[in-house]
Amino acid sequence: MPPHVSEPRARALRPLSARSVVLSLLLGAHPPELPVRDLVRAVEPFGVGASTLRAALSRMVAGGDLRRTDAVYRLSDRLLERQRRQDDAVRPRTRAWDGDWEMVVVTSTGRGPAERAELRARLAALRLAELREGVWLRPANLDRPLPGDLERVAEFCTTRPARDARELAAALWPLDTWASAARALLTEAAVAGADRPAARLTAFAALVRHLLADPVLPDELLPADWPGPALRDAYGGYQREVARAVAGGRAG
Repeated sequence: MPPHVSEPRARALRPLSARSVVLSLLLGAHPPELPVRDLVRAVEPFGVGASTLRAALSRMVAGGDLRRTDAVYRLSDRLLERQRRQDDAVRPRTRAWDGDWEMVVVTSTGRGPAERAELRARLAALRLAELREGVWLRPANLDRPLPGDLERVAEFCTTRPARDARELAAALWPLDTWASAARALLTEAAVAGADRPAARLTAFAALVRHLLADPVLPDELLPADWPGPALRDAYGGYQREVARAVAGGRAG
């Protein structure tokens, strides 16, 4: 089962740490940087004081999460890649589906457990699912290239499986489980109103993590009332809400 396919309800979600609050704000910001004075204002509604924030920022710079130039903090290159994946999850680039499937066959041998786990994680992040060991599939409806460096360890091709496409998609991804968890997260995000900013940020952080596991299938392969678009709309609205709050703090 893909990671984050089932999120706990918001009442069971842990409050976010100062580090998590800062990362959530910067991952949703474009460009992903803020002066420290803006960060102080932005994190205050989430119960993070200035001294706690400054200590967290120092640790995050030392740990490679952030880079600092004068009084401006920005995401490190490693986290810029995470932001790119998050942006792709919120706004996936798709194309009309003509019935073809992408297939990736792992051809390299002799890799250790850590290398195998890393490759599996990369293929899953590309929204491929494993049909059987070493054979990964998905409908060819995503408008994105596969990373060229993977050609050293795998062969890429397109195919049209003989198996019914809806049946195959249901076997590859736990669609009903994902949809059920998505609806629960939408409910909890709505319950965590504007008067509870920390709970709201916690709920939306869980929501965007859940989006990373959306396979982004063609509409014809999805169950009825698929909540993926609603999840994206909700998170997009929250991003705009936070951006307005940060901009308002700057104006103030």
